[in-house]
Amino acid sequence: MAVDFAEEIKNLRSTMDSVRQVTDLDRLQAQITDLESQAAAPDLWDDQEKAQQVTSALSRAKAEHDRVTGMDSRVEDLEVLVEMGTEDGGDADTIAEAEAELAKLKKDVGELEVRTLLAGEYDEREAVVTIRSGAGGVDAADFAEMLLRMYLRWAERHDYPTKVLDTSYAEEAGLKSATFEVKVPYAFGNLSVEGGTHRLVRISPFDNQGRRQTSFAAVEVIPLIESTDSIEIPENEIKVDVFRSSGPGGQSVNTTDSAVRMTHIPTGIVVSMQNEKSQIQNRAAALRVLQSRLLLQKKAEEAAERKELAGDVKASWGDQMRSYVLNPYQMVKDLRTEHETGNPSAVFDGDIDDFIEAGIRWRIAEAKAAETEKA
Repeated sequence: MAVDFAEEIKNLRSTMDSVRQVTDLDRLQAQITDLESQAAAPDLWDDQEKAQQVTSALSRAKAEHDRVTGMDSRVEDLEVLVEMGTEDGGDADTIAEAEAELAKLKKDVGELEVRTLLAGEYDEREAVVTIRSGAGGVDAADFAEMLLRMYLRWAERHDYPTKVLDTSYAEEAGLKSATFEVKVPYAFGNLSVEGGTHRLVRISPFDNQGRRQTSFAAVEVIPLIESTDSIEIPENEIKVDVFRSSGPGGQSVNTTDSAVRMTHIPTGIVVSMQNEKSQIQNRAAALRVLQSRLLLQKKAEEAAERKELAGDVKASWGDQMRSYVLNPYQMVKDLRTEHETGNPSAVFDGDIDDFIEAGIRWRIAEAKAAETEKA
């Protein structure tokens, strides 16, 4: 069936119109001009923290501007390519090239459109992700390690820098828990839809009778705290324990008490850090993650209070959000969005963009439905 290029290009332009409206290129250009002026100040690096904030904000704003304008240019180039392929009786090779570029453009424009949907209070933030093994014994610990690799591979595919902050290894195989940062803007907005309980069904490689095993792992995603956030924790509310870092099988990684376990006494929240080289670095990293969790908890409590005042709103994610089935058939299915694929290997290798996009669109639709119901 022949591709209707005119209709497809019309749809792309319509989507880009919406993207530009939300992005507001004039406002973005004004922001870039202001940040460039700040970055050119001779005393900028007298305050290194402020300088890093300015240069990072400038880089993000320029990238966002170029992303939108670059996509507009690609749509125009596609239109020229189609004209070249259809004139003088048509050229099959050029049309094939246009079809391939159309497929790429639809995917890239769709991803750009999803970015415009990330307008939550903390969506622009970097993310801290914690994975914990759940029910299922050694299979659950192995599943937790599979999920850690999945997310790190996803970040690697996009050239997103990551930093593993803490790993707690299980005795036989896999992980009890792991915490890592994704250090790129909008990491929280994207990965927040990954939070919840993940389920794996497979023939257990740890069962000598070859039985099918169901195991679970929990994924928690929180926004990284910033210096402008007002979360102060009194010293008397924190208990700090130090211990020696350990690797797989409990073998000693170092011979000093550099690892830190920080407990927030009023809430019972515990954060462990052991992947930095010094106790001071681990303590600072633990405090930052603890502040992030308390900030998110504070916002969740405020949201729960608003929900109680507004009445019951049917917009709950529920605990179990995705199933990874390797036996008796091959399928990964998101239970909220109904998005699924028959290629679990690709998913575990980090190919989860479609799941993230579907999750973001689902969340926006649920929020709109909740607002309509309240009205």
